[in-house]
Amino acid sequence: MVDIYIIDLFVIGLLLLMVTLGSGWIARLPLSFALIYLLVGILLGPYAFGLIQLRRDEVFNAELLEKITELVVIISVFSCGLKIVRPLKLAAWGITARLIVFLMPISILALAVVGKLFLGMNWGEAILLGAILAPTDPVLASEVQLTDINDKDELRFGLTSEGGLNDALAFPFVYFGLHALKDDNWGNWFQQWIAVDLIWAIAAGIVMGIVVAKSIVWIEKKIQKRRRADELMEDFIAISTILLTYSLTEMVNGYGFLAVFVAGLVVQRSYRDPEKPLAQLEFVEQVEKLLEVGTILLLGSILLLQPMLNYAMQSLLVIILLFLIIRPVGVWISTIGKRPVESHRRTFHPGTRWLFGWFGIRGVGSLYYLAYAFGNGLKGEAAEQIAWITYTTIVASVIIHGISSTPLMKWYERNIGNQRKPTSPSTIDEFE
Repeated sequence: MVDIYIIDLFVIGLLLLMVTLGSGWIARLPLSFALIYLLVGILLGPYAFGLIQLRRDEVFNAELLEKITELVVIISVFSCGLKIVRPLKLAAWGITARLIVFLMPISILALAVVGKLFLGMNWGEAILLGAILAPTDPVLASEVQLTDINDKDELRFGLTSEGGLNDALAFPFVYFGLHALKDDNWGNWFQQWIAVDLIWAIAAGIVMGIVVAKSIVWIEKKIQKRRRADELMEDFIAISTILLTYSLTEMVNGYGFLAVFVAGLVVQRSYRDPEKPLAQLEFVEQVEKLLEVGTILLLGSILLLQPMLNYAMQSLLVIILLFLIIRPVGVWISTIGKRPVESHRRTFHPGTRWLFGWFGIRGVGSLYYLAYAFGNGLKGEAAEQIAWITYTTIVASVIIHGISSTPLMKWYERNIGNQRKPTSPSTIDEFE
């Protein structure tokens, strides 16, 4: 009898071959690669072939899911950082600041209110649900993100930078929810949360991202002057930068996701030869795509019909409110009076604001936070409720956003994206 592991390898290899050779056709369809991976994952799960099993004897291997999704996210946020070439000035990052400072707290608070008022949760559980579902996903949103380092589109830039940052900056609110689960007297831990989980962890993440990345680049340049590294091995410097930045930041209790995103920005700006970070970006994106396949296959394999039905009405309420009201209204509020960088318009085109509101794609980041919460105090009925609402919301996002992203982005490029003001020398200088 053939070992299940060997069969898994065969199926994954066949899947990769099919989506790679068929990518030219798939890219033209209102269909995402993630949706294909999800469907195959369901087929490999307990309802079909049973070849992938994160659940054995009703025990869910949350630790494995946490480690896999953690790796995917840190690679993805580094990739986001490498894509962005804008100057580090508030004027250039205005849309990002608004989406992080205003939109994310609005989303978390609104979801928490929904959890408290309509889902029977206490405030700790409700805030945790909001923190898990608030971050947009940098992994599954590649079709609406920056296409390369020369892409200056404001919508794509905003979605890319938001995805790179809010997967890190949702962490304080996850900790807030976990603290509230363990002790409903907020006064016992609120000051510590402010000092450690909010101020210190964010500051440490930014500093470590800069220091570690600059140190690695400096060491590499010094050694490369004496003896060049093997060309086949050179791209692994990007992976080492990711792993060293993340691990060292976590050692000092900083936010590793934030540090890795900052490291990507630093690396992008540290070489005179623009081909260097570009080569790293191509390699990192290939690794990211490979890990995306595995993660979405795992998601499909852990879906169970009965629990999803048990929480179907609650999940449906969250999905409708999040996708159609909370995110769009939050974006509309957050972008009031915001002027696009490359446009003669005084404010964003209404269509651009609507697309910002629609493309709040949920995915691997939410899976990571859920798995992290499992290992840090989330258990019992609350764990089941939050888990199945989260799984269902991610599945709905993969389907709905996967189908709509291609036609909507084509509409945007045709009607709005190409109406930006012509690139002038001053504009070029602004972004170089």
